[in-house]
Amino acid sequence: MSVNQLQDHLVTVMASTRFLKGEGPGNDVPFFICPYSPESTIDVERMQVRLFEQLEQRGVRVLVLDLYELSLDLLTARGLLDRVLEREGGMPKDQLKELMQSVLDPEDHLVPAIAARLNESRFDILVLTGIGAVFPYIRSHNVLNNLQSVAKDQPTVLFFPGTYAHSLATGASLDLFGRLLDDKFYRAFNILNYGA
Repeated sequence: MSVNQLQDHLVTVMASTRFLKGEGPGNDVPFFICPYSPESTIDVERMQVRLFEQLEQRGVRVLVLDLYELSLDLLTARGLLDRVLEREGGMPKDQLKELMQSVLDPEDHLVPAIAARLNESRFDILVLTGIGAVFPYIRSHNVLNNLQSVAKDQPTVLFFPGTYAHSLATGASLDLFGRLLDDKFYRAFNILNYGA
């Protein structure tokens, strides 16, 4: 699917009454994955701007949260960003990964920050971007698992640079960048397979 075809599909689906009401795939939380080719990331980011403008023109309010920007905000608010940047160069990668996973833990830090943004916003759809930029510190399945308690009333769409496969035989798998198998997440629907 080309980026233009993706945009057309997403506008049709995300502006539909069925989607906005959370009707359809039969999952109990309206979570959707929008997988795309990692090689087309820049084109998809440009497309997102047009997509969100088109949805706004149709009266659909979209709250976009970039997980990378949100992570920087969290580190800054906790007074950790400058310290992490100073220590990053001399720290072994596995130690840096462990530190970042701790200070950006989805359950303790990231999802509460998302919940605060949800509470101060009026929106019809929550869109999460930046999952590729926060890997390996933040894993998409951890975010989605922890979001279930706070983002269950409106549809949530996670833009994912990779593939999302779902079958009865093998379950579901998120393959970041088409190479890194993430843990299984069963409660999201591939938005590319969702008909308006």
